Amino acid sequence: MELRQLQYFITVCEELHFTKAADRLGISQPTLSQQIKVLEDELSTPLFDRIGKKIRITEAGKLLQQYSTQMLRDLQNAKMSIAELQVNQRGTLRIAVLPSDLDYRMGAIWIAFHQLFPNVRLEIVPTIEIHDMVIEDKVDIGIGLSGVLDRRMVQVPLSTETYSLFVPSGHGLTQRVEIELEELLQLPLILYPVGFVGRKLIDDCFQSKGWKVQTLMDNGSAASQLQLVKAGIGFSIHPHVLLEDLPDDQLIAIPIVNDAPVRSIELLYRTDRYMSAAAQMFIELIQKHFAHNTKTSSSL
Repeated sequence: MELRQLQYFITVCEELHFTKAADRLGISQPTLSQQIKVLEDELSTPLFDRIGKKIRITEAGKLLQQYSTQMLRDLQNAKMSIAELQVNQRGTLRIAVLPSDLDYRMGAIWIAFHQLFPNVRLEIVPTIEIHDMVIEDKVDIGIGLSGVLDRRMVQVPLSTETYSLFVPSGHGLTQRVEIELEELLQLPLILYPVGFVGRKLIDDCFQSKGWKVQTLMDNGSAASQLQLVKAGIGFSIHPHVLLEDLPDDQLIAIPIVNDAPVRSIELLYRTDRYMSAAAQMFIELIQKHFAHNTKTSSSL
């Protein structure tokens, strides 16, 4: 049994189609079929049920998929560990971040990390599919909303953040210490479009009261939303700590009372992933950043 055969086998498991798997591997379909047949002969059991052009993984195939996937991942981790020793912290660190104010707030983290590891390339991936990208090994670390506990991952709680109404500094509402959730229904709101995680949190909060949010404008950029607020076009709703990361004397954040939207943030990575010194330092920077914001926010 060769590693190459296992890689072929795993690709067929993922595609469930020999021609597609062969195209992905860059080999001919007959060559792929032959290698799978050699593997089946060695194990004395079929790994796939062939039903016309469709295939299905057998129970034996599922077992081999489980063990071979772990074997190849362990090999990749070993290569990464050795490469780290050889090239003195080079390579790429892939980070998935929720596309909202969250990635907008993390500029200081990217700068601090680059100063510590100038030879490590950061690949920032904005996505709402944080969990899936981590599990499928498409990124090394994910930062997003807390989810259901998954034994395949390490899930590190970072913060719990309440939302506030963001208003321009010259507006009459800036005299308010807090604002009722129901009052927001009468305001021209500039929010993320439907389908964004941040928008769903807000919509769910209002819907729990039997209310529906009406927006003046839907805008997918946190930076653009804040510019529109400063221009007096409307108001927006964001985590209160956003102003801690981006102090701006043209904006005021008024806490929302009576069941304000709340979100919990977590950092996650696979339990079986090799974490380089650079990755471990990135995690430490993230934890310190959110711990500082949580402490500052609680003192407001």
